[in-house]
Amino acid sequence: MIIPKSVFKSLSIRFLPFADAASDELPLGQLLRLALFQVSVGMATVMLLGTLNRVMIVELSVPAFVVATMIALPVLIAPFRALLGFRSDTHRSAIGWKRVPYLWFGSLWQMGGLAVMPFALLVLSGDNTIDVPFAGQVLAALAFLMMGLGMHMTQTAGLALAADRATDETRPRVVALLYVMFLIGMAVSAIVIGWLLRDFSAIRLVQVVQGAALLTLLINLVALWKQEQVRPMSAEERAAPRPKFAEAWADFTGGGDAGRLLVVVFVGTMAFNMQDVLLEPYGGEILGLSVSATTILTALWAVGALAGFALAAKWLAAGLSPYRMCSRGILFGIAAFSCVVFSAPMHSPTLFYAGATGIGFGGGLFAVATLTAAMTMPAAGMAGRGLALGAWGAAQATAAGLSIAAGGLIRDGVNALALNGSLGEALNLPVTGYSTVYHLEIGLLFGTLIVLGPLVRITALKPQSHTTGAGRIGLADFPT
Repeated sequence: MIIPKSVFKSLSIRFLPFADAASDELPLGQLLRLALFQVSVGMATVMLLGTLNRVMIVELSVPAFVVATMIALPVLIAPFRALLGFRSDTHRSAIGWKRVPYLWFGSLWQMGGLAVMPFALLVLSGDNTIDVPFAGQVLAALAFLMMGLGMHMTQTAGLALAADRATDETRPRVVALLYVMFLIGMAVSAIVIGWLLRDFSAIRLVQVVQGAALLTLLINLVALWKQEQVRPMSAEERAAPRPKFAEAWADFTGGGDAGRLLVVVFVGTMAFNMQDVLLEPYGGEILGLSVSATTILTALWAVGALAGFALAAKWLAAGLSPYRMCSRGILFGIAAFSCVVFSAPMHSPTLFYAGATGIGFGGGLFAVATLTAAMTMPAAGMAGRGLALGAWGAAQATAAGLSIAAGGLIRDGVNALALNGSLGEALNLPVTGYSTVYHLEIGLLFGTLIVLGPLVRITALKPQSHTTGAGRIGLADFPT
């Protein structure tokens, strides 16, 4: 008996994850190939926020504040992602390409930053014969800036290209697939990089980081190959005036509770991200974990975030207010940071791993909830989805960069006071600086709940809309 092809197609759509994201305009094979750029960005994120900060602080003995400042540099570029996307929207090209040039040059910046990164770190650590003042700091800052610019440019252009090729019906599922690929790239890269660095040495660090640079370029080249159709533009089209980006922000911030929501995003992001540069060094210095063991933390964070996104999708489908979901994410975050704090006196790596997973889970709920609220907030004039993403991204990324730098500064400052006896005998421990940061994050989470309160009360008085279609914003619209 011959089984019709329609039966296989229906079975694949039912059982294969994200098979229904494909369309005639963007077949499944091309979609999965395009999604590879998210894997390269996930790998770079692991190197930036996971492996490199622990190596610099523990193995290379670089002060935590210097490390935090370096890592904060590419994060602070993130507010310009909206501008990068806007420029790719209005890019003028004789052959009609809009996204591919930004995706390609973003890949080159990302690869270049990774290529020079290990040598910059070795100079920064003082293990060199170069006698040039601040040479290490300048080289490391340049490498981190190149890497950050490349990541943001690649990801912004890649997401825009995927959205261009997807249909109105499949676009939300395409964006969701791309974000899942980002987290999968983080999880797999964390495991592989941790395994490769299990026997740490300077030579091995150079090999691993430069291997990641080469792999980045190859992956992104495969991802962008023949993905954007050539549509030649006339001279009149190229000379046409571009719309102005500045008008977007005024429309969004004039939308009622937008200001309070942006404060929630800023304070909550500060609370969840201040530990980014400290969590792996905390496991290495305080709990005695190896480089391989602490690199797994990034994978656990990604697993927690995926679980948070899945639960968020379920709650949003059930009509839960995004502000109430935001409060749940904050409460999960408070419990997670408490686990991290208690892991040191209890000498429990298991509790530490549970706390790292919980931070990802709570942070995922918080991010999805605040973005959903921003996207569904009434706005006038030109304000739309892209503008809301720009506002949300500016607040989120700025807070993330500042919190990372602040976390390293507070840890170094408190430890300097604690270890010279200024804080008393009971606090004369290396864990004091880390614990201070974690307690401060818990306090910021409680502060976020206070700012969020009026928004929860307002939405409780409004009937929840359960409409479907283009006007409904959910998990699939979450930007990476």
